[in-house]
Amino acid sequence: MTLPVVIIAAVARNGAIGLADGLPWRLPGDLAHFKAETMGKPVVMGRRTFASLGRPLPGRSLVVVSRDRALALPAGTVAAASLDEALERAEAIAVASGAREVMVAGGAEIYRAAMARADVLRLTEVDLAPQADALFPPIDPAIWRETSRVPGTRGPRDEAGFTFVEHARAPERARASDPA
Repeated sequence: MTLPVVIIAAVARNGAIGLADGLPWRLPGDLAHFKAETMGKPVVMGRRTFASLGRPLPGRSLVVVSRDRALALPAGTVAAASLDEALERAEAIAVASGAREVMVAGGAEIYRAAMARADVLRLTEVDLAPQADALFPPIDPAIWRETSRVPGTRGPRDEAGFTFVEHARAPERARASDPA
């Protein structure tokens, strides 16, 4: 990969990211942030995350990771049998469309696998600790450095406060796909 790989996620205080194949909160403010951050970029996600959306995301090319070779996907959505294949396909889409980064949008298994390949974590810290069956992987401070922290503006329909936090891979900690 030559383009930056960016993991984007909303993560609660207890690491929660999902419950019953959905989000364990209602945060329209974060959904607007997700849309702005991913617009015009290829987005890699797992099959269950894609299924939870119920449709393609306008203005974004989706690459869905699934072992099911017969998976039927709508137009504009591409299947990949592995995370490596998904990242390769997403990078090709990004280069062809002029996007400057590849986004990874979950779920938990995809995040875990992508941590070693990512350059940036673009997280929304959600001020809740809900019940969850999907958790974000731990962020190792020896690998990741916080580079920005911006309070989100809580709207009347947001169930909790939130903060936009970005982490960059420490320069001395090359990602797994980089040559040694």
